[in-house]
Amino acid sequence: MANITVYGADWCGMTTTTRAHLDKLGVAYRYVNIDNDRAAAAWVASHNKGKEKKPTLDVDGEVLSTPSNRQLDKVLAEKGIIA
Repeated sequence: MANITVYGADWCGMTTTTRAHLDKLGVAYRYVNIDNDRAAAAWVASHNKGKEKKPTLDVDGEVLSTPSNRQLDKVLAEKGIIA
């Protein structure tokens, strides 16, 4: 099973869109609201030149910052998570 974490915020439209896309694909993931988790917010910033870009995803060790659905699908397919 893939290890996918979505770091974002409940109020963020792009986070909501990304989560809905993963749900539609039936891809399991863990969601971390960085507004409530300062360590996670620091991790996100460390991968985005000090910025808290939402969403930032960790897809089996590959970090994606604010990916489009198309970019996300490409990585999911490359990792064999979707066909």
